[in-house]
Amino acid sequence: MSNSTYTAKDIEVLEGLDPVRKRPAMYIGGTDARGFHHLLWEIVDNSVDEAINGHAKRIEVTLDADKKGATVGDDGRGIPVDMHPKYKRSALELILCTLHAGGKFGGKNYQVSGGLHGVGSSVVNALSEHLTATVRRGGQEYRQSYERGAAVSKLVKVGPARTHGTTIHFRPDSQIFGSKESFNAQTILERLEAKSYLHKGLKISFRESPTAVWVHLEHPGGIVEYLQKILGERAKAAVHPQAFSIEREEPVRMELALQWTESTDEFVKSYANGIPTPSGGTHEAGLKQAVAKAVRNYMTTHELTPKGVTLTAEDIREGMCAVLSAYVAEPQFQGQTKDRLNNPEVQGHVETAVRTALEQWLHDNKRTSEGIIARIVLSARAREASRAAISEVKRKGAVSHRLNLPGKLADCSSTDPVTSELFLVEGDSAGGNAKQGRDRRTQAILPLRGKVLNAERANMQAITGNKELQDIVSALGCGVGNDFDLAKLRYGRIFLLMDADSDGYHISTLLLTFFYRHLPGLIRNGHIYLAMPPLFRIDAGKETHWALDDVEKEKVLAALPKNVRPEVSRFKGLGEMSAEELKSTTLDPRKRRALRVTIGEELETDRIVNELMGKDPSPRFRFIMDRAGRAQAEDLDV
Repeated sequence: MSNSTYTAKDIEVLEGLDPVRKRPAMYIGGTDARGFHHLLWEIVDNSVDEAINGHAKRIEVTLDADKKGATVGDDGRGIPVDMHPKYKRSALELILCTLHAGGKFGGKNYQVSGGLHGVGSSVVNALSEHLTATVRRGGQEYRQSYERGAAVSKLVKVGPARTHGTTIHFRPDSQIFGSKESFNAQTILERLEAKSYLHKGLKISFRESPTAVWVHLEHPGGIVEYLQKILGERAKAAVHPQAFSIEREEPVRMELALQWTESTDEFVKSYANGIPTPSGGTHEAGLKQAVAKAVRNYMTTHELTPKGVTLTAEDIREGMCAVLSAYVAEPQFQGQTKDRLNNPEVQGHVETAVRTALEQWLHDNKRTSEGIIARIVLSARAREASRAAISEVKRKGAVSHRLNLPGKLADCSSTDPVTSELFLVEGDSAGGNAKQGRDRRTQAILPLRGKVLNAERANMQAITGNKELQDIVSALGCGVGNDFDLAKLRYGRIFLLMDADSDGYHISTLLLTFFYRHLPGLIRNGHIYLAMPPLFRIDAGKETHWALDDVEKEKVLAALPKNVRPEVSRFKGLGEMSAEELKSTTLDPRKRRALRVTIGEELETDRIVNELMGKDPSPRFRFIMDRAGRAQAEDLDV
C-alpha cells in the first residue's frame, strides 16, 4: 500500500464495548479456558468486594446444566438502579455497558476492592451472548437483559423484594470462545474455597447445576486453616507444629500464615484484595525480605550462626510455606488479569509488620526456633555441598538399571527397593564373608577399604573425587544435593556393618557424617541402620550365645548354670567370623539386631557433628578429656 492511499478514512474508532470484542485478550488474557473462567472471576470478585467492605455475608454460584453459563448472587447492597444525572441512563446499565464506569474510583463506597479499572462487569457483558442482571434494592426487585454488551430490554421493576443484593446470570459468547469451552466445576470450587478461607465470616455456596446439591464453603479459621489444607495437599511435614500468623489493619490491612516444612522448595500463595496474584508482586517481596531479616536478626542475637557457613536468603526460606493476603485502597495491578501487585509502598509496609512480629515470635518460642534454625543450617550445608557435587556426581536412572555400578558391589537380584538391602561392610575380608552369608535375592554387599573421607572437613572437590564415597553414591542411585531423588533409591534399607571396636565406630561415624551432610533425606526417611555384630561368642555346652559388648557378656555368663564352664571367644573383627556366623548374627532379618539412625534435636545434632568432626580440634580435645576416665584399657591402642 502506498502512502497516498493511507488517509484519515482508514482510521477506525471503536466505541462503546467494541474494543473488548475486537481485542478480548487485552482484557481477559485470552479466549481459552482461562479467559472463559476469568469472566466468572470478575463477577464473583464484585460480590466479594461487597463482602470485604462489610456489605455482604453470602455468595451463591450456580452453573447452567450444560456448564456454558453461570449465575452469581450475593446479599450485598444491590447495584444502584436510579438514573445517572449526567448520562441519563440507569446506574446498572451504565456499569454494564460502559468501560471505566463504576463505584470504586473515589473510595467513598469501597475502601478496598479487587476492581480498579471499572471494566470487569462491562467486559463480561461485552463477551457474553446473553446476560441478565437482577437487583434487589430498596424493597423492590429490578431486572434488565443484555446481548453482547447491549441492552435488549428496559430496566423493569419486577415486584417487591424482602432481601437485597445482586444476581448476574451470563453465558460467554461462543463467537468469542468457540462452542467447546465450558466451565470446569472443580476449578471453580477450588477458587471459591480459597476465597472462603481468605474472608472469615463469608459463606459461599456452589452447585454444578440448578438441580444439584449445594456445596457450602465457610472457614472461620481463615488463612491459618487454609495453610494447613495446603500442607496436607502438598504432603509436606511441618518442622514446627504451630504456624506463625499475624493480622494487621494499619498501615496496610494484611493477614499472613507461615510454616517451615521438610520440602526443598519455597511456596507462597499470595492475594491482593482477595484476588490471587500468582506472579507475586510487592506484597510478596516484602514478605520474603522480612523473613530473611527476622531470622538473621534472631540468629545474630542468640549467636546461632554456624562457623564456615554462609546463609543466603534462599536457605532461610527453603521449605517455607505461606499464605499472604493484603488489602490496598488503590491497588496497582499488572494488567486487567491482575496477576501481580505493583504498589511500591506495600513492600515496605508488609516487610516492617512481618519482620517485627516474626522476630518476636522466634524469641517467644525458643524450642520451635531451634528446629527452624537447624533446618536452615542444614539447607545451607546441603546447598554448599551440592554445588560441586552436581557437576561431579550424576543421578542414576531408574532403579532397575544396572549400568555404572561399582565393580566390587555384589548386587542383589531384586530390583524392588522395598525388599532390597545394602550392607556397607568394613574391609574386603569381612565383605567376602558377607557375600557368602547373604541372601542373594534381597541383600547387596559393598566392601569399603579403610576409613572413608571425613565429609565435615573435606571440600567438595575432595569428596566427589573420593572413590569410596563415589561408589556408595553410585550404588544407592538416588543422587546427592539438588539431584537427590528419594524415588530413585535402589535399596530401602542401608546397613553400616563395621567391626565392633573403636576403628569400626570411627568408620561408622565418618559414614554417618557423610550421610548427614550430603544425603540427609536418607536419615530423615528412616533408610539408614547401624548393624550390630557381636563382639563375643559364648559356647556353653550345646548352646551358643552372642554378646554385643562386655556388659552383655557378663549378663550371659551370670545367667548360665553354675556347673557349666563356658568358652568365651572375642572377635577382633568381622573378618574372623565365618560366613555362617555372620549370617546368623548380623545378616538374617529373623535373628539380627540393628539400630535405625534418627535425628533428634537438629540444632544440637548439627552442632555436635560440626564440633567433633570439623577442622577445629579443641572441641574434640575437650570431649575426649571429659570422658577419658570412662575408657577401658582394652579399648585403648597400646
